[in-house]
Amino acid sequence: MHNFVEKIIKFKWFIAILIPVIAITMSLQLKHLAFEGSYRIWFDKDSQILKNYDNFRDIFGNDQAITITFKNEDTVFNKDSLGVVKRITEKFWQTEYITRVDSITNYQYVYSDPEYPDEIIVEDFIEDIDSLDKKTLEEKQKIILKEDAIVKRLISEDAKTTTIVARLSPQAGESPEVSLKLKKLTEEIVKPEIQKYGYKFYLNGGPIVNSAFIEIAQADGALFTPLTILITMILLLFIFKKFSSMIASITIVICTILIVLAIQIMLGYKLNNFTVNMPVFITAIGIADAMHILWIYKVARKKGMDNEKAIHYSVRKNFLPILFTSLTTAVGFASLSISNVIPIKTLGIATANAALLAFILTIIFIPAILAIVNPKIKAEDDTKNKSTKFAKWYGAFIVKFDKKIFISTLLLFIAIAYGITKVQVDSNTVRYFKEDVPWRQTVNFIQDNISGPMTYEIIVDSKKKDGVKDPKFLRDVEKFYKEFYKAFPNEVRHIGSLLDVIKKFNEVMNNSKTVPNSQNLVAQYLLLYTLSLPQGMEINDQMDIEERQFRITASTNVTDTSKDLEMLSWVENWWKTNTQFSARVDGQTAMFAHMQHDVSDTLIKSITIAIIAVSFMMLLIFRNVRLLPLFVLPNIIPIALVVGIMGWLDIDIDIGVAIAGAIIIGVAVDDTIHFLVKYFEARNKGANIQDSLTYVMQYAGNAIIFTTIILSIAFSIFVFSDFLPNYMFGVVTASALIIAVIADLLMLPAILSMIDTYKTKRRRVK
Repeated sequence: MHNFVEKIIKFKWFIAILIPVIAITMSLQLKHLAFEGSYRIWFDKDSQILKNYDNFRDIFGNDQAITITFKNEDTVFNKDSLGVVKRITEKFWQTEYITRVDSITNYQYVYSDPEYPDEIIVEDFIEDIDSLDKKTLEEKQKIILKEDAIVKRLISEDAKTTTIVARLSPQAGESPEVSLKLKKLTEEIVKPEIQKYGYKFYLNGGPIVNSAFIEIAQADGALFTPLTILITMILLLFIFKKFSSMIASITIVICTILIVLAIQIMLGYKLNNFTVNMPVFITAIGIADAMHILWIYKVARKKGMDNEKAIHYSVRKNFLPILFTSLTTAVGFASLSISNVIPIKTLGIATANAALLAFILTIIFIPAILAIVNPKIKAEDDTKNKSTKFAKWYGAFIVKFDKKIFISTLLLFIAIAYGITKVQVDSNTVRYFKEDVPWRQTVNFIQDNISGPMTYEIIVDSKKKDGVKDPKFLRDVEKFYKEFYKAFPNEVRHIGSLLDVIKKFNEVMNNSKTVPNSQNLVAQYLLLYTLSLPQGMEINDQMDIEERQFRITASTNVTDTSKDLEMLSWVENWWKTNTQFSARVDGQTAMFAHMQHDVSDTLIKSITIAIIAVSFMMLLIFRNVRLLPLFVLPNIIPIALVVGIMGWLDIDIDIGVAIAGAIIIGVAVDDTIHFLVKYFEARNKGANIQDSLTYVMQYAGNAIIFTTIILSIAFSIFVFSDFLPNYMFGVVTASALIIAVIADLLMLPAILSMIDTYKTKRRRVK
């Protein structure tokens, strides 16, 4: 170790220049930095969920659309509102990437000619708006509100709210550029209508959601990284009162950030709502390492050591603890690599590498800078040092009140941890966004005023070619409608399919809104309807080419993911147990509902891996199997307590909390390692329990406290994110790190003191 430090001091200028130069050179890659907001980023390319969805799209076309919803407090059946709908509909037809537009004006209304009752007419419901008088508009409103196919889909039951749906072409893809372009085009379409009529338009659909993900990620990245670095700089100046110490620490952080991001770009990764926060994680990791080096260096200088001797002393004291803490932090992040949620996996791998890189840079760069700068730190009388006085008080306090500290913290922890029994998992994408985010407001508006904003695409297999025309099959579809509504009256808002068209034709032809008894008649209705439709409004997105698979679209309210999974299971089981047919549920709502399993697996597996890995490393470091539970306990408690608090407060576990679990273990264990290394170091020198705890506080405790303050503040910044998983991650991680300090600096030493007292009594008895 002596030779290693001597080499650093010898080549100090070379190191001080080389590391920033490497970082700056690699940072040239940042010009290729891009953001990803597609739903595909959440799934592995080999994901069965993604394959099923792609198969659905291959058969039925792109299910993604842009919707525009607005409300007239009287009725939309007036010339102004209908004019707005018609103009937006026509503009969308001319918009790139749009293949079909549905609205109340171009709704294909089926009716019989009054002069020729046997002749069926299919045409746009609203054509020449200017020719419509008030009475005709009222009649039109009454007619439309009897159309099952579009009430609670394109028009609300009170006729005050309406939606225009523009379906995307398969070529639209999910690239960020297309999503942002389509959002901009949509805003340009509605802008003149806003200026003229003052309506508030609510935008929804795949491109809008993708844009929301991208825009929030960009906003978070632009705000949190510089803000975290700025706050960290201020805190470092406050703690060390040396500009050089602050600059050295921040340089390590910035260099690590630049190198890691450059590597991610070179590997072809794009930033998303989780990986955009890597700089914040790296800042926390890098500062933790630098803090301990600088703190013990400061202690050594105050004891009267010269600059080089203090550098040797600090590196010798810190090398192994920082190495071990870097490894455990890396393990915590790396455990996320088992996740099937790709942004989590990417974040875990990248940040694990950052933890190791930060260690290497810290252990080389900080000593080199200290050797160059040689900060002026006066030697102090140890007895007058405030830090030393506090350390002595701390040691005496723990020994005197060890049982009370242990019992009180234990009872408190048990009471809080009981909340775990009340916690639930929810990965609903709508709830990823705060209430004031425009897209979240849109979803709430749609649910409150017209229909369910979430969509299930239910694909029923009739088991034979042309099977969808079989009256028996269609009656089962009709029965399914009724029972699905009945089973979930608070969730299911609208169900639609070609069944509505068939029943409408039968109503017009035979005055009976029922399923025809003849398969030939069903076929004739569908053929007649198809021939009557304008180009672009075909029905090939409602069934497959062989007319075997039948598509049912159900609109539902926003619910907990657990309820989504219950509904999905109910649908598939209903078709399996009540008919000779089978069904599966596709669409993005179903995709993200199934992702709940991945969120739960991430939480459980990553924490398990982190605990096992940390336990193994603790054994390697301290080589005491009997004390292993004591080593691991302070690092499990923070997670248990935070999850318990969430249970008591009725806060669901989301993807942000799933990420936090393993990271908390990886970061919190750093405090435990520094504490125990210094504790056993003192004990091995023959110090008693009180002096050992004093030694711990003097050489590690203060650094642990200050590190926790910096980390907690850094992670707390996430509460300003509009992306709720980031918000929850920040709250959970900051809270857990504070709890970890309480466990490490109160509960753990109290237990050690009690063990020491017990052993002392046994020796006296013998």
